[in-house]
Amino acid sequence: MTEPKVEFNADALTIAHDRKNLAAIDRAVADGRINEEAADYLRVLYGDGMHWFREVFYFLGRCLGAPKAPVMRYDYETDSAVSEPVLISDIHPLLPYIVNHRLDMDPMRNQFFTSGAGHKIVLNVSSIVTVIIGAEKNIDRALEKITGKYYSKYVSDVCDAVYDVIIKTNNDASARAVSEKVRAKLMEKYVSTPAEAALAVLGGGHEKIAADLVRALDMVKKPRMRLQDVWRVKCLFDLVPQARTFIERIQQMMPERILSVRDDFYNIENPRNYRDAKLVINIGTQKEVVPMEIICQVRTFFEFEKQTHVKYESVRGKNAAPGDNYAAAMHDAGTKKYNLLVCRCLDDLFERVGWNIAYSRGLNISLFEGFPKECTMHYPDKVVDTIMEKLDNAIENEVFYITHTPAPLTPAQTSEIFHFMARFILVAAMPYPRTDWQVPSDTMAGKLFNFVMKEVQRYYKK
Repeated sequence: MTEPKVEFNADALTIAHDRKNLAAIDRAVADGRINEEAADYLRVLYGDGMHWFREVFYFLGRCLGAPKAPVMRYDYETDSAVSEPVLISDIHPLLPYIVNHRLDMDPMRNQFFTSGAGHKIVLNVSSIVTVIIGAEKNIDRALEKITGKYYSKYVSDVCDAVYDVIIKTNNDASARAVSEKVRAKLMEKYVSTPAEAALAVLGGGHEKIAADLVRALDMVKKPRMRLQDVWRVKCLFDLVPQARTFIERIQQMMPERILSVRDDFYNIENPRNYRDAKLVINIGTQKEVVPMEIICQVRTFFEFEKQTHVKYESVRGKNAAPGDNYAAAMHDAGTKKYNLLVCRCLDDLFERVGWNIAYSRGLNISLFEGFPKECTMHYPDKVVDTIMEKLDNAIENEVFYITHTPAPLTPAQTSEIFHFMARFILVAAMPYPRTDWQVPSDTMAGKLFNFVMKEVQRYYKK
């Protein structure tokens, strides 16, 4: 006798999991790991998983439109899609998914492609945004974070705030002593009202600084509010300008929902040289904040990490410092690989310069007008103006010139072309700290890329 087929019900599965999450939160309160304030916040995040997961998809739909291919399940182990389309009715927050959207406001406009045999077109840069939608963060992992590293960072921030207030009216030794007593007090149990603990340590006779102390401690982010990745997605783009256009679109569409924005595409000072951008938006309400973390990364970095992740984990597992060094080297190599892609795109532009001039027919209408879109997250105008001035001097001295054009170029046309390409480098390429690395300079594209990036390095050294 065959077993009757059990019908899958995503809603019922999620509701049962919600109950387990709420029970885990109640146990954490009973065990004294967290207080009721933290528990109430977690109950909002974990009380209705299907509702918040639908909000994640709704957000993606508003920003990127409908998926351009079937939604697939995602496998964290292989970092790839499971080749089996998923019905909308079967999607639930306990599994990750992968969705491909198109960036309609793409500033690249599919300009970079190669044409092979049989009229086969291969896009070097596409408008497709691959979105990896993470599963709901495990409740045990969330509790571990807000009672572990997030709480430790919170205590350190509180102690720094106490020190900053005390030092204004006392000497360094006194300020440090009070700060350390507050640290000891906060480490006794989970506390999210540090002002009470700090005032108890101070005792009487400090009424003058009490108000300043309370005001400073109220500004310290609570441990629970540092938990921002219960709901999370990663968006993969081909070029940085695409990611930044996406970020700017969100800022324009829903400024009231943005909790924080961090852009590290140009950051060469972070320890691991990690290059991405992160937004945290509120998919809840003003009264009930539910953060969703959006990581924006270029595809080259993601593919590079897939190849090196296992090795990195093995190195990091033996010793934290060598692991961090390996991560820095890994991302340094990723920066180089990405910049080589930008340089190849630049070479494509040189091939089309002549056609641009031919099609414009002297009407001062450029096929590249507005491409790439001017990005607000850019180098300061003073830096760009300096680079363009030096570029004009190099053009005048015939360091840079255009060959094989359908008609002779005026100096103004030549300058406009190289200014356009230099701007493309500035918005697309990632700066790198090493001065001993350059792209191959056997082409005009390579020479221009190295010229611009050398000036960028000078800017970072100041």
